[in-house]
Amino acid sequence: MTRVAAIDCGTNSIRLLVADADPETGELVDLDRRMTIVRLGQGVDRTGRLAPEALERTFAACREYAAIIKEHGAERLRFVATSASRDAENRDEFVRGVLDILGVEPEVITGDQEAEFSFTGATKELAGRDDLAKPYLVVDIGGGSTEFVVGEEHVRAARSVDIGCVRMTERHLVHEGKVSDPPTSAEVEAIRADIGAALDLAELTVPLREARTLVGLAGSVTTVSAIAQNLPEYDSVAIHHSRVPYDRVREITESLVSSTHAERAAIPSMHPGRVDVIAAGALVLLSIMERIGATEVVVSEHDILDGIAWSIA
Repeated sequence: MTRVAAIDCGTNSIRLLVADADPETGELVDLDRRMTIVRLGQGVDRTGRLAPEALERTFAACREYAAIIKEHGAERLRFVATSASRDAENRDEFVRGVLDILGVEPEVITGDQEAEFSFTGATKELAGRDDLAKPYLVVDIGGGSTEFVVGEEHVRAARSVDIGCVRMTERHLVHEGKVSDPPTSAEVEAIRADIGAALDLAELTVPLREARTLVGLAGSVTTVSAIAQNLPEYDSVAIHHSRVPYDRVREITESLVSSTHAERAAIPSMHPGRVDVIAAGALVLLSIMERIGATEVVVSEHDILDGIAWSIA
């Protein structure tokens, strides 16, 4: 076993996994897995820069994670940064801050690398299951971008497009600093149009409709699963490998889109940091299912974070 630490810093959240990995058996044993909403991508789509308060929230989380990594005695650490820090003019500030706190430079990876890690993390433990037909389409709906990966044992094609839940919310639902409560039908149609154009782009290189099993990753998808199961609180065990039918996804999406901030915040399994962006995230998931004719989505709690851990095991 090799004790590794993986950090995935996205547009909306930063996550840590400390685990013991056994490459021979394919077993990854969690020691600590946690997530903090830092909204690093706050305003990036509009300004092209990482906001000072967003950087400070992220650095505060990094300081907390550094203590946990030290406590567990991880032998190797890899820090991967995704969409928001790829896009920002002042990403050097971000790199210097992370290096000072954790002793490693964040790797600002490409969308294709992001997709590769997501696929490995999501599908490694599905090997041998005869109830899930191949090829898989792994969809990672992040804050700033969504990754599409088609493959069997290995990646066959991948594409990253800019339709994350934070980006769609800020682009279409924020006016004079306030989020529409609830969104208007015109705003929803504008989001749908953006998603449709991005799916057209993804299909130029990824055969989305060849997929036989849709595997959905990240907070928008796991939250939809939690709502579908009427969970009294967020429960990773109940969510991992749950299967949500298309009709239930459509019903939940329609409910989220027509709900007020207060109504969404009152959902027991809703993380406070997702209240404003979950409607856009659910619209991305629903649009993907409609595009490929998926009858259900298999929800995975194992994703890019697990792929990063495997890459250094």
